[in-house]
Amino acid sequence: MASFTLTTRSAAETLALGQRLGRRLLPGDIICMFGDLGSGKTTFVRGVAQGLGIDPGDIHSPTFVLLNIYHGRLVLYHYDFYRLEKPDDIAAIGYDDFLYGEGVSFIEWSERFGPLIPKVYLRTEFVFIDETRRRITLSAEDERYSRMLKELKAFSP
Repeated sequence: MASFTLTTRSAAETLALGQRLGRRLLPGDIICMFGDLGSGKTTFVRGVAQGLGIDPGDIHSPTFVLLNIYHGRLVLYHYDFYRLEKPDDIAAIGYDDFLYGEGVSFIEWSERFGPLIPKVYLRTEFVFIDETRRRITLSAEDERYSRMLKELKAFSP
């Protein structure tokens, strides 16, 4: 398993890391995000959007609609499972209709997947340290995401 942890010292650094990831994404990529409210997940997705050629100002937390769709170099599916309580709720919304298609999927509150979590994904964990700093850990078990992490590891905020 490949992983690395870094601490970003500002929203701009979290955006920059997301942008670097966004430039490397391919159709069908799945990024499962874990972290409390305010830990930087949506800011990170704004950076990814920028890396995909999407205006980061268009990105909003999909908390009340479960899924937002944005069009750029690849389609960005931005899920938020915060309001879903159990895996059966997730299955009922048809989440997998988009996961393995031509776009990339970012899923906030992935811990709600339970046994439905995809077998292959890039794991990103966000920890709120203080008003400006976030600790972000990215990890992968498969070869493609592991190579991506090696490229991203060169990132130094």
